Amino acid sequence: MKLDRETSRLANQSMAFILAGGKGSRLQELTEKRSKPAMYFGGKSRIIDFALSNAVNSGIRRIGVATQYKAHSLIRHLQRGWSFFREERNEYLDILPASQRMDNEVWYKGTSDAIYQNIDILESYGPKYMVILAGDHIYKQDYGLMVRQHVETGADVTIGSIEVPIEEASAFGVMKVDENDNILEFVEKPENPPSMPGDPTRALASMGIYVFESKLLYDMLRQDADNPDTQNDFGKDIIPYLVKHGKAVAHPFSHSCIRSGLEKKPYWRDVGTIDAFWEANIDLTDFVPELDIYDNDWPIWTHQELQPPAKFIHDEEGRRGQAVSSMVSGGCIISGSSLNRCLLFTGVKAHSFSSMEGVVALPHAEINRNAELKNVVIDRDVKIPAGLVVGQDPVLDAQRFRRTDSGICLITQSMINKLDL
Repeated sequence: MKLDRETSRLANQSMAFILAGGKGSRLQELTEKRSKPAMYFGGKSRIIDFALSNAVNSGIRRIGVATQYKAHSLIRHLQRGWSFFREERNEYLDILPASQRMDNEVWYKGTSDAIYQNIDILESYGPKYMVILAGDHIYKQDYGLMVRQHVETGADVTIGSIEVPIEEASAFGVMKVDENDNILEFVEKPENPPSMPGDPTRALASMGIYVFESKLLYDMLRQDADNPDTQNDFGKDIIPYLVKHGKAVAHPFSHSCIRSGLEKKPYWRDVGTIDAFWEANIDLTDFVPELDIYDNDWPIWTHQELQPPAKFIHDEEGRRGQAVSSMVSGGCIISGSSLNRCLLFTGVKAHSFSSMEGVVALPHAEINRNAELKNVVIDRDVKIPAGLVVGQDPVLDAQRFRRTDSGICLITQSMINKLDL
């Protein structure tokens, strides 16, 4: 996508700071070994690749990533897949773990503290604008357009915003705005969220994306750090202060979201539960999915493993390697197995006479003979025993695996090891 000159200039003056330390505890065992931003998505990507790709595609090539919770998998991914920046071009990706940089604190105490603890590093780089991002959402957005709005409106802070159903708004920071998108009120995760003007069924929610002029941000962070009553959080401290004492402006996601010709409406997902993770991945197998990851004008960059193409073998009744309405990644071998509406990550092996429907299989999972799986998420490296049946007996499934209320089963190797087969 070609950016206009002014937007490109502003993006070149900006730095992206990605908050990627979240536990993602609602993903249960899927985040026992990795943080939420390091979770797999879409067959070959990680969740954090979307924020990183948005930054690079927007023309922002100075990036910091703050890590904290079980960060090894995430750091390894960043080192392997995001090492193409060139210092001589004034571009970089800095990995910034919580590392006892200030006083005696080890962990980042909140979202604003994660930036405050690295303020000396950021000041040494000298960006004019800071784009603060969450590293755990799925979407495509041109941040340069958001920076441009920030400059043109003279805002102290610009907040990316999306419309959500009022019953879901309590999970977000919620804004009340006037007709010019000036924020009149900001409440973090309210029990009774304010609705949008003229539409009591919807609320305007924060995406966790903020744009500041850097100098003002540094001043705010130092002021917040000196406040003994702060929670060191953007949504609870920094943003409400600026709404009351400065100029805070909402930026509608629809103004800068990236859509190919196939995407009918803005796409933004928080895949923070097993159900949401399964659904967002399986949705990609639709004939025309809501998210177009095949858009070469806005590529989702990631670490590309060296793998051969997927392979389908055997062609006899009941033992035919086949996939219908499915996505199968490199290195997979479908050996006499039947797939329907499945998404297989790199290196998955499916053996003869097995069948899968609505299965999300993370890298290098193996499904042995005669297994029958329906509506399942299989963690990385899990070996499904021969003959295992999941998705037909809800009571038995709930006894052996983690089963959600909607019927999605999460299977990990530790759960398999406990089976009496």
